[in-house]
Amino acid sequence: MSAYQQVTIPDLTQYDEIAPQLSGGKDSAVTMWLCMDAAQRAGVVDRVHSYHAALPVLDRPGVHFAGREWLGVAELAAAQSLAFGLPPAQHREVTRTMPGPDGRRMPHSLLTEIALYGRFPRMGTKYCTKSAKESVVSASWTPFVSARSRQLGRPVRILKVQGQRRAESRQRRDLPVMRTVLRNSARVVDEWLPALDWSTEAVFEWLDDYPELRHWTYDSAPGAYDRGGTSRCSCSLCGFASRRDLLISVGRRPRLAALYAEVEAVRGDSFRPDYRIHQLIHEAGMAGAPEPGVVCDDDTAAFDDVAAQVRAALQQAPRKPVDLARVAPGEDVCALCT
Repeated sequence: MSAYQQVTIPDLTQYDEIAPQLSGGKDSAVTMWLCMDAAQRAGVVDRVHSYHAALPVLDRPGVHFAGREWLGVAELAAAQSLAFGLPPAQHREVTRTMPGPDGRRMPHSLLTEIALYGRFPRMGTKYCTKSAKESVVSASWTPFVSARSRQLGRPVRILKVQGQRRAESRQRRDLPVMRTVLRNSARVVDEWLPALDWSTEAVFEWLDDYPELRHWTYDSAPGAYDRGGTSRCSCSLCGFASRRDLLISVGRRPRLAALYAEVEAVRGDSFRPDYRIHQLIHEAGMAGAPEPGVVCDDDTAAFDDVAAQVRAALQQAPRKPVDLARVAPGEDVCALCT
């Protein structure tokens, strides 16, 4: 494929750890393919460990539809890792945890973090990516870094491999293919974006050869393969998604949308500066809204645990005053409400 010829490949033999970070989406699959092809050519597959920073309940889930099971992003990330030759033991799913009611640790939901913080993520304060993904993966490297840096007598060299592409957003257009993102006495972390110059069309064309690695969210319904669903496979209700994507997601996960609306109502900050999730819930049920195609089963113990976490967090004072919302708390903002 011509797009592959455009990929800049670093000298992988210079790294102690090669760490592709997989979301389970389309760009994640292409990135893993490019990374593993380069690692196999360099003879360093043993240094590759793939990571999926799980958001448990907030991730795009698996569904049962039309008589078969369709994988969620966590399962797809593992499948993408395995499909291109990485042994299962070298794939790791990581997530933030917190003490549970019985003393055992349990997943700490990003929505709980939002409730505690008091504000939804915004451009310029996009703490969600760092808190729930980048920091979690980075923290998982610490035992390896501590042991290996003592053995080597130098900082451990890590190559973080990610799936960002210039076509995704204005913020990513000027990203370099390679850069150093961290340097200290224990570790040096370089970032490689092998799929940076791939177009969206090229990614979907490539994915046609790997339908089992394609998440169902891109389609109007699982198995339709028509790209009539959401354009992105980020967390289920991402404040940076398009309005159409959000309307589809609200229709697919109404119980999760209602939980976001609780946070919005208590804290006062709007889900986005330009509109509230409260409004999206109404619009998703109106004529003319995009059809969800499938409704996820969120009547689960895991969802109940997250809902309890979030509601407990809302009982506490927020860490930040809410001053980003354009609409004052308590003001009637939805003309659709009676």
